[in-house]
Amino acid sequence: MLILPLTGSLTPAHATACATAGDVAAVILTPTAAPLDPATLRALAAPLQALDCAVVLAADAAPAAAAGLDGVHVSTPATLAATLKALKPDAIVGAGGLESRHEAMEAGESGADYVLFGDLDGAPASLPRTRDMVVWWTELFEIPCVGVAADLEAVATLAAAGADFIALAAPLTGADDAPAQIRAAQDIIAAQDIIAADGADRAP
Repeated sequence: MLILPLTGSLTPAHATACATAGDVAAVILTPTAAPLDPATLRALAAPLQALDCAVVLAADAAPAAAAGLDGVHVSTPATLAATLKALKPDAIVGAGGLESRHEAMEAGESGADYVLFGDLDGAPASLPRTRDMVVWWTELFEIPCVGVAADLEAVATLAAAGADFIALAAPLTGADDAPAQIRAAQDIIAAQDIIAADGADRAP
């Protein structure tokens, strides 16, 4: 997965170059200012959706629906229930901002399509906790979990921990050489998948 902040420098061409640099299942667009223009969101999302890449917005449901996006990423557990009621089963609803195992379990039980561990901005200080939450979750639950990575070392850590998806944060997706960074992340994930297929423990 890719986390793409909605800055003035984010263009459809950059978003597409990032999405085609790896096996990208989804993009999380994160607002940096308000209001959100549906036409701008639609222009960013359309070429990604043409690549079978789901596009979700880390904001309220209304602008996501107006732009024809695939769903929303909820960053505040308190608003998850209302968002699920409004959007399911027609749209994707992901759950983030999970500060405890209890919040994560509640999100999974309530019907979220995935749970995300880590900060959307990829704060490196959160990596140890993110890894621990991924290991715990994958041992007990079937709902996909996402770990946020801000650098390639974090990608390796979370791939080894068994994350179902790894969301590459802005330090990787916003870099001048973002496609190269994404390809490198893909190589790391693919290598770990080979190790896992050979029967090695993914959570050292």
